[in-house]
Amino acid sequence: MDFNLFMNDVVDAARKDIVEAGYEELKEPEEVDAALSREGTTLVMVNSTCGCAGGVARPAAANSIHFDKRPDHLVTVFAGQDREATEKAREYFEGYAPSSPSFALLKDGKIMKMIERHDIEGYSPVEVTGKLQQLFDEYCEEV
Repeated sequence: MDFNLFMNDVVDAARKDIVEAGYEELKEPEEVDAALSREGTTLVMVNSTCGCAGGVARPAAANSIHFDKRPDHLVTVFAGQDREATEKAREYFEGYAPSSPSFALLKDGKIMKMIERHDIEGYSPVEVTGKLQQLFDEYCEEV
């Protein structure tokens, strides 16, 4: 099997997982600026093809939003795939080093907090879901 075809399948599946969970995919820097400058709370999932993204981060992203409090907007960028969009998103994550997979919670375009790769890798999806829901409890409104 051709490696590039295999990786395309992996990337397509990773994109599909997060979009089906209800996240808006941002592929261009202009889309990132428009989405991250919106009023309210926005959760950004920085997607990737690594094992902890598929085994932990994406399941946590999907499950965490079934909570009394949740962000107004759910978006995703794909590290290593949509490079310019990911770089633009990371400009909003002031004070945090690039990390993928990761989650950033913004309010009115300003970073509130991040859950970085080291907060994901080695943890279960349930534990990361709990970390996300703690952020929602602190920064988001009840839906």
